[in-house]
Amino acid sequence: MENSNNKSALVVEGGAMRGIFSTGILDAFLVNKFNPFDLHIGVSAGASNLAAYLAKMYQRNYKIFTDYSIRPDFINWRKFIFGGHLIDLDWLWDITIKEIRLDLKTICSNKGRYLMGLTDINTGQPVYIEPSEDNLEELLKASSSIPIFYRKFIEVEGLAYTDGGLADPIPVLEAYRQGATNIMVIRSRPFSYEMKPSSNNFLVNRYFKKYPMLKKALLNREKVYKEAIEFIRKPPNGIKVMEINPPEDFQTKRLTKDIKILNQDYKIGYHMGISVIEKWNNYI
Repeated sequence: MENSNNKSALVVEGGAMRGIFSTGILDAFLVNKFNPFDLHIGVSAGASNLAAYLAKMYQRNYKIFTDYSIRPDFINWRKFIFGGHLIDLDWLWDITIKEIRLDLKTICSNKGRYLMGLTDINTGQPVYIEPSEDNLEELLKASSSIPIFYRKFIEVEGLAYTDGGLADPIPVLEAYRQGATNIMVIRSRPFSYEMKPSSNNFLVNRYFKKYPMLKKALLNREKVYKEAIEFIRKPPNGIKVMEINPPEDFQTKRLTKDIKILNQDYKIGYHMGISVIEKWNNYI
């Protein structure tokens, strides 16, 4: 164990637009002033949703999912076909920093620790970083940069990173290593979901030709994912893990832009968040 002070932890999975579910839950937590956690750890969209939660910015990320993210400037297949990004994080970060910037000071002064997961492009290993006001926004961007969909790697303080969900999709084991004994995991997939092996080997081989360890991490992702699920559902003695899943009929996909679906799934998350608070208080 690296840090015995982190008794309770909140872990948030990524999943691009599927993050609408966890932002609903976290908004319910904000309204009810619920944050009993010593450690907060997320990857990709999960890390971004945690940032808005720790900034105490109610519906900040709801606006990102239901406004900025559905504009053609952000997800654009035509742009991608002609050599641009499919998911244009450069545009999204520029406009949201200008118009609804995160309260960096509030995030970094929170009583609980905040770690975001990233993937080191040279080693293919997960890296967990506690951000500062100076690097938080770039680290969030790097953690959200899905390879292929976003064509660059983001360098922060001399090291290049990519999507945190690549090397460690659900960082529950890291929460355990950090000393957490009571862990809440907010998923972006229904309970029955099973990850399948990567199927597009042509794209993988082409895109990761210069980054063999990154390719290895991608091909190992299914195994890492299953290990996390096994830990969640069969934790060691003395460890409690509460898994919060969207319902089986959850409709939002990785690149969903339908505002009706997004609003519906946000509300599902919000109402579930209210019930989760009571459940957690009785669980611990």
